[in-house]
Amino acid sequence: MVAPFFSYTTKDFTHLKTFEALGISAPLCEAIKEMGFESPMPVQEAVIPHLLGGGIDIIALAQTGTGKTAAFGLPILQNIDTSKRYPQALILSPTRELCVQIAKDLANYSKYLDDLNVVAVYGGASIELQMKQISKGVQIVVATPGRLLDLVRRGALDLSKISDVVLDEADEMLNMGFSESIDEILKEIPQERHMLLFSATMPEEIARITRQYMHDPKEIVVGERNVTNKNIRHLYYMVSAKDRYLALKRIADYYPSIYGIIFCRTRRDTQEIADKLIQDGYNADALHGDLSQQQRDYVMQKFRVRNLQLLVATDVAARGLDVDNLTHVIQFGLPDDPESYTHRSGRTARAGKSGISISICHSREKGRLRDIAKLTGVEFERAHIPSGKEICEKQLYNFIDGLENTIPDDERIAPYINGVMNRLSWLDNEQLIRRVVYMELERLIKYYEDAEEIQEVSEKKERAVEREHKTREERRRGVAQKGFERLTINFGKRDKVYPNTLIDIINRCLGSFVEIGKIDIYESRAYFEVKKEDAFTVIDEMNSYDLGGRRIKVEIAKPEADRKESRGEYNRGKRDGKRKENRQFTSGFRREGKRKR
Repeated sequence: MVAPFFSYTTKDFTHLKTFEALGISAPLCEAIKEMGFESPMPVQEAVIPHLLGGGIDIIALAQTGTGKTAAFGLPILQNIDTSKRYPQALILSPTRELCVQIAKDLANYSKYLDDLNVVAVYGGASIELQMKQISKGVQIVVATPGRLLDLVRRGALDLSKISDVVLDEADEMLNMGFSESIDEILKEIPQERHMLLFSATMPEEIARITRQYMHDPKEIVVGERNVTNKNIRHLYYMVSAKDRYLALKRIADYYPSIYGIIFCRTRRDTQEIADKLIQDGYNADALHGDLSQQQRDYVMQKFRVRNLQLLVATDVAARGLDVDNLTHVIQFGLPDDPESYTHRSGRTARAGKSGISISICHSREKGRLRDIAKLTGVEFERAHIPSGKEICEKQLYNFIDGLENTIPDDERIAPYINGVMNRLSWLDNEQLIRRVVYMELERLIKYYEDAEEIQEVSEKKERAVEREHKTREERRRGVAQKGFERLTINFGKRDKVYPNTLIDIINRCLGSFVEIGKIDIYESRAYFEVKKEDAFTVIDEMNSYDLGGRRIKVEIAKPEADRKESRGEYNRGKRDGKRKENRQFTSGFRREGKRKR
């Protein structure tokens, strides 16, 4: 059992100028300076002193791209005893790609440390080769959970002397079904270990791991807890489902310099969208689980070096893909849970940069959009599909920016420039510009001249969907419609009471007709609405009658009471099976003396 978290945010720290000031040794500082890192990022400043001090477990809530690898990697490297040739530190990651990237980073950081070996072990590669690497003596193991357990079970890897454990992207590992594997691994490691857990979100399963395996952990929050990166602008477009691909094309055209990931829900959708984009002339490719590991590596490498502008991917396939400088993340349909949205959008705006997360939705997804906003703190902006004219203008201005920022190499073009000038001398400046503009935009101009405008879901319809949702939500919570009062009666389905019989009971008790609104009938109770001005009359009159030998009891319903009734009815059905009806509705009323209210 752990003590309650002692929580920091990165705002609590006074920023230091150098890694030396954090206590990082000279060989490590020299290596990271050669890599271009001059000063620590907030997560590094917060985590490194604790890990160098030793003896502290840490929970770090941080997005990808915040400098996590150096935050745990530098202190671990500094604390390794290189004279001992057995595993002293274990770093678990969800995917092969992230595993390889972490091992590569650690190797770069430690280039000036002698006799220090890091090995990456993951599925999809030769286990015999990995066993051979381990047998030569390693101090740090970076692993995916499945392959690590294979090596442990074969006796090729001994975890009994591990002193530092890192769970990187822990929420992603759990999403991928590694919960039992993590439990099994952590039980193999000595209790006196130090443990560091990195996660973008804090679901209940992560909280369970911290309670079960960590000792008085310190919680460090990079930015704010349970919110997305503030440098990300969150836009959504509301279109019909059939127009989503056309909307995607227009969005891609509107951002000429886009470098981003398009997330799809299924492998089939991913491949279909990528194929359509390629056919329509976009620099795109697909990444999903139906590809071989060799194909996935090839696609990811093309994307990393920006030979691809758009990568269409499933959530699982994109996990561990470590790419900086993404300008956009596009959700081709919203994910099922807010945590997935946080992970998707967190691919952009890394290392202090800004980015845009775009969701292409249809009206039925508005409720999911609202839930994401509520649980993550995201402020979504409604955006409108750009017109053909707006797209052509944006493309043209991007082309002009390129012209203005191009500095010609006069020496290299000197052999050709005179001939070109002679060929174009008959054109004046305006004629030349017109021809250049048309050549650049001809394809787009022709396409959008004939293209139909996409019918967006109007804001009026969106508000109507909102009102409908609100009404359903209020009814779900037992809130009466405007001008009505919601009442409950102690008779239900097992008393053979149904809407028509309930209306008859009400009218016969009152001796007259009253306006009745929504009716909900459950096993032992019913709920109905009457006009507010009739409510107490209905209660008084009906409570003076017996029905079938049992006193009628009508009262004002408590909010959400019928939800509990519904759950109770479901649970009773589970426990008791089909109930035998033994109570009969009887139409005979017997009026008692009228009671005072």
